[in-house]
Amino acid sequence: MVAAKREKPQLIADELRSLIVAGELSEGDSLGHEPDLVERFGVSRPSLREALRILEAEGLVTVVRGVRGGVVVHEPDERMTARTAALVLQARNVALADVFEARSLLEPIAARTIASARGRGAAIKELRRLIDEETAAIEDPERFGVANAAFHERLVALAGNQTLSIVAEMLNEVVARAVTAVSSQADDAVGSLSTRRRGIRSQERLVDLLDAGDGAAAEEHWRSHMAVVGKVMLGQQAATVVDLLDHY
Repeated sequence: MVAAKREKPQLIADELRSLIVAGELSEGDSLGHEPDLVERFGVSRPSLREALRILEAEGLVTVVRGVRGGVVVHEPDERMTARTAALVLQARNVALADVFEARSLLEPIAARTIASARGRGAAIKELRRLIDEETAAIEDPERFGVANAAFHERLVALAGNQTLSIVAEMLNEVVARAVTAVSSQADDAVGSLSTRRRGIRSQERLVDLLDAGDGAAAEEHWRSHMAVVGKVMLGQQAATVVDLLDHY
């Protein structure tokens, strides 16, 4: 079977996408203005604009109009994968509880993996530092939420599997945005002050188990922790279908 010939806008988008993915173009880099790109690729303005629309839809560029405008590069991140995932989840009527359960399956496994690693000292040190940051922000729900999300993301990342880390980042992004979208109060997503303090104590217990190399206990403890966190974060919204079209 002969592959269909790609149109000029697709070819331009392919070339720019490759440069971004390869790291030759970084976050915030400017590709210049439309006239510069028209000359660079030797194409018509309509073809260029169609190529930029493709990349904008993928979240890889932003086209800023006006005299001081231009085309700004964005590196792929969890927001892009989360947006695509959210669309699929919504189309399949998936509940928020289902998304959180997926996250709850990954983190205990990551905990066991860290506990079993010989060179886990650096991971333990980083996790303790992240707990310290949460403690420092405990009075501020917004700051605490950011610090808490960092702990969860790094827990999976420190297990060493990049694919699982990307999946976890995507799940965290979907959950965080969904909770923000359905919450009626600013601190709903992270619970009351006493709840935040209990969460930190639970994290400290986890890190102690990791430090001791007790993988089975660490996995079991974190599975129980995530079950409680799910109830706090989702509350009465657990059965709500993922709907984030207006939040990206």
